[in-house]
Amino acid sequence: MTYFFFFLAIVPSIVLHEVSHGYVANLCGDPTAKESHRLTLNPLRHIDPFGTVLLPALLIISGLPAFGYAKPVPVNVSRLRKPRTQSLYVSLAGPLVNILLSALGFAICEFAIHVTRNQFTFDVGEYLGLVNLTLAVFNLLPIPPLDGSAIIERFVPNRHLPRYYHFRARALPVVMALIILDSLFFHVGINWLSDLQNWWVNRLF
Repeated sequence: MTYFFFFLAIVPSIVLHEVSHGYVANLCGDPTAKESHRLTLNPLRHIDPFGTVLLPALLIISGLPAFGYAKPVPVNVSRLRKPRTQSLYVSLAGPLVNILLSALGFAICEFAIHVTRNQFTFDVGEYLGLVNLTLAVFNLLPIPPLDGSAIIERFVPNRHLPRYYHFRARALPVVMALIILDSLFFHVGINWLSDLQNWWVNRLF
């Protein structure tokens, strides 16, 4: 049942996270995601066979923190009307959606506690809230290729942007390695995230 609630929360959360990037990019003048038919809530359009299915399964089986990713929505920064400014908006749209979904999960939990007193409703809200809290905080880390790295990008000189984009496109294995190392040896991020999740839950009671 735990995995049921987890996947019930994670699938729409990842889809909305990715679609929000493309939606904001389209508003800012880049229709690449729209042209690629990626502004859809159909999860099959966003699933990456390795990153969304195989990798999380392997990590769970190995007893490591579940980590995965969806197929990124294509964004062409050069097509934005104001690339240096609007690329930041595009990047932060995903974590903002996750924060809003975490708040929705909190509201569902409050509704379950004070009105319906229904455990199923509470569990749906709790998983929705905690999954999106985790996604928001993780993606806001200023480490390429995570969304928070857009803050770093603002300070990269124009002449170095192509090299930075090249590095960012290939930095995901580094992030994965850091997560695994922290889980096995350091426990800094894991403990901090656990404290944050406990803080969220304690606000309900």
